[in-house]
Amino acid sequence: MESAAGPMLYQKLQLLEPDLESEEEEEETAELLVLHPGEPQESSAKQGGGLPGAWARLVAALLLLAVGISLALSKLHTRGGSAGGLDSAAPWPSGHSHHPSVFHHGAVISPAAVCSRLGRELLVAGGNVVDAGVGAALCLAVVHPHATGLGARFWGLFHNGSSGNATALTPGLAQTLVPGVGLPAALPALQLLHAHFGCLPWPQLLEGPTTLAQQGFLVDASLARALAAQDTKGLCPLLCHADGTPLGVGTWATNPRLAAVLRNTTLTRTPDPSSNALLGLVASDLGLEVPSAGPMPTLEPALQLPMAQGVLFTTPSPSAGPELLALLEAALGSGTPSPAPCPPLPQAAGTPMSSVLAAVDSNGSVLLLTSSLNSSFGSRHLSPSTGVLLSNLVAGPAANAWACPLILHGSPDDTEADVLGLVASGIPVAARTMASTLLRHLAVLRSQQEPTESPSICGQGTLLQVAVHAEHAHVSSVPHGCCPFQGF
Repeated sequence: MESAAGPMLYQKLQLLEPDLESEEEEEETAELLVLHPGEPQESSAKQGGGLPGAWARLVAALLLLAVGISLALSKLHTRGGSAGGLDSAAPWPSGHSHHPSVFHHGAVISPAAVCSRLGRELLVAGGNVVDAGVGAALCLAVVHPHATGLGARFWGLFHNGSSGNATALTPGLAQTLVPGVGLPAALPALQLLHAHFGCLPWPQLLEGPTTLAQQGFLVDASLARALAAQDTKGLCPLLCHADGTPLGVGTWATNPRLAAVLRNTTLTRTPDPSSNALLGLVASDLGLEVPSAGPMPTLEPALQLPMAQGVLFTTPSPSAGPELLALLEAALGSGTPSPAPCPPLPQAAGTPMSSVLAAVDSNGSVLLLTSSLNSSFGSRHLSPSTGVLLSNLVAGPAANAWACPLILHGSPDDTEADVLGLVASGIPVAARTMASTLLRHLAVLRSQQEPTESPSICGQGTLLQVAVHAEHAHVSSVPHGCCPFQGF
């Protein structure tokens, strides 16, 4: 928490309602056009000896009819142009358009299209980036059980566009229920983040994920690949056909037990893992007593590194954030940063399976979330009472080496300073790779003086980039198209 910097004031997004505004503009335009056509007609009547009143009214009526038809066609054209999908570059009421990954208000990018869409819906409903990001994370817990879930550990980095401060979400020390089976810590962490910075009611964030778990979701390519690479032991019947074969792309999956857990979570207001119903059910499945204490998540001021280009923020130990800052400080201290070569990657990476997402708004607020079960499908232990796959993360010095999200806030002397957020997954030697990526980005910034639309990364992992530039929200990913985004 940022007690030293005063209370965090994070305002709800001010949303544009194109339909309402366009209707108001039409009414104002119509009123102006009702008045003006009569004036020239009256003037011409005087010049020509007087036009009969009936003819004047007829001419005015024809002019109004023509204007009405023009406005109707214009509105149909605008709506027709935006019907091609949320990622299309449809013109806004002002008449200008953007690259499909640039938005006026905000956006969410994640590995699953349905979760990015859910995050966008929360933004449109009046939520902020924390609401959108937490809602998308809960959605991923349902549709991507191979990479994340309620059994995962979450690290987060939140930049408040109003204050310029950054806060880190830390999950607490990893703990195990039994050897090889981690204690679930996701819900307390996400609840804590939302309780301090979200603005929508907590139950509203759970509506979409609960519906997906109860009514079903389509298995996407990422989940199908992970299932095909595994034997089905421990995953059935949740993710298998009746004959024991894993579900494929486009097949339907449900998780009613998980839906019940999410539904019950709407009644929980305090992020206390020891009183978490999920923890009690999981312990019962394992034949254990409910642990007296669990990993307590915290909110802490983010680590900072002042630099010529602004201030860099990242997560504290035991994430890889301190290692990332040390690498960048050494590189920047040696002189003008230059494009750094990719570090040599180990032959057998053994990188923990992780998941990432990002939410951004045009006011400069950014939320980056990264989570992990350690291995694909974690411990492969499915809690039958909860539908949750538990992690196999254990405490250790390298347990969170996969976590080092970073945010660069441009020079505080610049009132319109850009904000850049980077978060990556599936990358060996994460801190070195992220340091190299940022240094190459800074080199591009110096040459182009604007955010790059094509970030690059070392290795075969996934990189999400969000940025705020010229009062617009930008999103992109590497590989291109790997992670669907939704915005408005």
